[in-house]
Amino acid sequence: MSRSLRPPARGALAAACLLSAAFAGPVEVAPPSPNSPDEPFAESLSLEKAAEFLDAASVTWTRVRKCGTCHTSYAYLFARPSLAAGPSEPVAEVRGFFEGRAANWETAKPRWDTEVVATAVALAVHDARTTGVLHPLTRKALDWAWRLQREDGAWEWLKCAWPPMEHDDYFGAVYVAIGVASAPEGYAETEAARAGLAKLRSYLRSHPAPDPHHRAMLLWASTLLGGLMTEEERAAAVRELLALQRPSGGWCTGSLGPWKRHDGSENDPEGPSDGYATGLAVYVLRQAGVPASDCRIQRGVAWLKAHQRASGRWFTRSPSTDSHHFLTHAGTAYAVMALAACGEAGPPRTAAAAGGQPAPR
Repeated sequence: MSRSLRPPARGALAAACLLSAAFAGPVEVAPPSPNSPDEPFAESLSLEKAAEFLDAASVTWTRVRKCGTCHTSYAYLFARPSLAAGPSEPVAEVRGFFEGRAANWETAKPRWDTEVVATAVALAVHDARTTGVLHPLTRKALDWAWRLQREDGAWEWLKCAWPPMEHDDYFGAVYVAIGVASAPEGYAETEAARAGLAKLRSYLRSHPAPDPHHRAMLLWASTLLGGLMTEEERAAAVRELLALQRPSGGWCTGSLGPWKRHDGSENDPEGPSDGYATGLAVYVLRQAGVPASDCRIQRGVAWLKAHQRASGRWFTRSPSTDSHHFLTHAGTAYAVMALAACGEAGPPRTAAAAGGQPAPR
């Protein structure tokens, strides 16, 4: 999940890392340059450069850190199927690492429940957006996640003061809703999932989303899974997200939650637009049924096209610290998902990727 979601001793994870290590040779990937607000903008949109950046950031993180991260490698598995450009080896390496972890949890035990949950979600979404078949290790990870579910319907999520992803249990719960509902072959209707989903729905209905970011995530989940929001609540969430659009056409991460930075300062809700908030907003609004032709969506797309950096990334200032800005990685992932949902990244792989609204289950 974050730089803190790092497995214990390297030796204890030798078996789980074998598959990842096996991929270390076939493709050379240079580490990306540091995320910086000073990087120049690209002369024109390049999805090939976006693919190169996402590949480099995720493969490097996997090789060096040997862990999963919501802001990098999990988001990568969500987004990479939207881009046909580039070799398949980086995807195989990153996915292979998570499959290796899931295959060996009995012996190389996960250090946190969050690892199991986030791995299950990322593999499920990746299955849905690639093969359309639920991989056996994805099923294993999903089934394992239910064993860790609390009685109140949520999970013990990492709370590392790294918002918006690693600071409360609500994010983990809504993340599972997206993953389980996305899982192919009707997994959400299986006996293994039904009881857990009933508790999860109860949790999400009894615990209101604490900020616009999590309401946007709940809105996304509600387009895939019934029983999470009423039609009136969904309409209100769409209005709220549209109201946060900046005059530039983009969205600002600082407006999505009242998160304080590690130095105690406030994030500026009226700060400059960034890749994470803009990509997430456009993508979720498309899933909620806002047409790609809507002028507000078009303004968001125009912002994304104009603000890619020369490296292929979309910069996002971290809402926690100015030392790394790792949210840029997720921002780039959501940017390409948003562009694909608006028909700007080639033929979409699935109806959901095209911005369609699947029937709630």
